[in-house]
Amino acid sequence: MSFFNNFMDMMFATFGPNAQLVLLVVLGGMLALLAVPFIMSKEADPLDKLKEQMQGKAAGEDRQRLRTAKGNKQLGKYAKLLEPKDEAEYSAIRLKLIQAGYRDKDAVRLFHLMQMILGVIFLVIGLLYYTFVISGENATTQQMLMYVLGPGGAGYFLPKYWITRRIDTRKEQIESGFPDSLDMMLVCVEAGRSLDQSIVRVAAELHHSYPFLADEYEIVAQEMKAGKDKIAVLNDMSERCGVQDVASFVTVLIQSTSFGTSIAEALRVYAGEMRDKRVMRAEEKANKLPTKMTLATMMLTVPPLLIILVGPSAVGITELGNM
Repeated sequence: MSFFNNFMDMMFATFGPNAQLVLLVVLGGMLALLAVPFIMSKEADPLDKLKEQMQGKAAGEDRQRLRTAKGNKQLGKYAKLLEPKDEAEYSAIRLKLIQAGYRDKDAVRLFHLMQMILGVIFLVIGLLYYTFVISGENATTQQMLMYVLGPGGAGYFLPKYWITRRIDTRKEQIESGFPDSLDMMLVCVEAGRSLDQSIVRVAAELHHSYPFLADEYEIVAQEMKAGKDKIAVLNDMSERCGVQDVASFVTVLIQSTSFGTSIAEALRVYAGEMRDKRVMRAEEKANKLPTKMTLATMMLTVPPLLIILVGPSAVGITELGNM
């Protein structure tokens, strides 16, 4: 009991009236971090498995089971906390994660779990920084909210920023490698291979240079081998990539398949358009460089020139004023 009293006296002496708040936040953060490994690694109860097998599944339960198939069952127990209740919001987040390359069944739950964990960690860091560095007699409530809630909000939105950057990087790589993939696909089709075999070959060739695009082609090939409708497979690829060039290419292939026209001719025409489009992108970037260089040159040269030209006069005027 004396140890506890001494500890509390030390806390109040260090943190002042905020000692209880600091203690609660630190303990809450530690408990949240300790609970994560337990949630992820705890084995399911055999009785729960037996109940799931014995109970009938309704239509809504079947849809939920498809979400959690081959996923972490411990995360499934906390689905209400880690998943949006709105189906449209869930689908939108799921699509963004797929476009970022995260196709795991638990991707949405892990995304929200990381938001919670990073939010708590940065909140604790901000509170400790405020307590040891900022707090004092002159500290205000506004400063406390800024230094405590600011890092917490930054940690909460950090996974969303990472996903956005990942999507942009992935789209840029797909746009860069797509014309080359069409050229290789055209060569394979003209050599007598089917579209399915051509896609498999292109995926193997692009694996080292454009891994994101190669993954998409591999998914398309596997779904076609599984017997899924070709039009549905191509539409899914367009949705996963989120790139306008791929969407247009999918439209061309669907029209070619529907009307029975030559796929090789469609690929030849569209591959030429994609090459021209890539050249236009390169020219557009090259035309933007002079403007960017002009701005950088002005920012780097004008201030030193002003200092050199105006500096001596300013010093002379100052000396005259002091005389």
